[in-house]
Amino acid sequence: MQTTEMISALDFCVHHSIELSFIRTLQEHGMIETVTLEETLFIPSVQLERLEKIVRLHADLDINVEGIDTIIHLLQRIEEQQVQITLLKNRLERYED
Repeated sequence: MQTTEMISALDFCVHHSIELSFIRTLQEHGMIETVTLEETLFIPSVQLERLEKIVRLHADLDINVEGIDTIIHLLQRIEEQQVQITLLKNRLERYED
């Protein structure tokens, strides 16, 4: 992965006024993926949306890492169920006419 597809974790932390240790904690809990190149921690761009959502939950609602992990897991399950419901509705519409 090229560094153009990543952002420095330090830059992200400065921009969002958070500690670098928070990023490391999230990575240790498996909530985000990071890449270390030449002793510099980077965040892949595909992780940014998820990470920003996590930072908002933590900063705005003062939710700890374990709570955030639970919330993210539940939101993913809801999204999966919504996709399944849409698929089932589409299948059901074929038989209603």
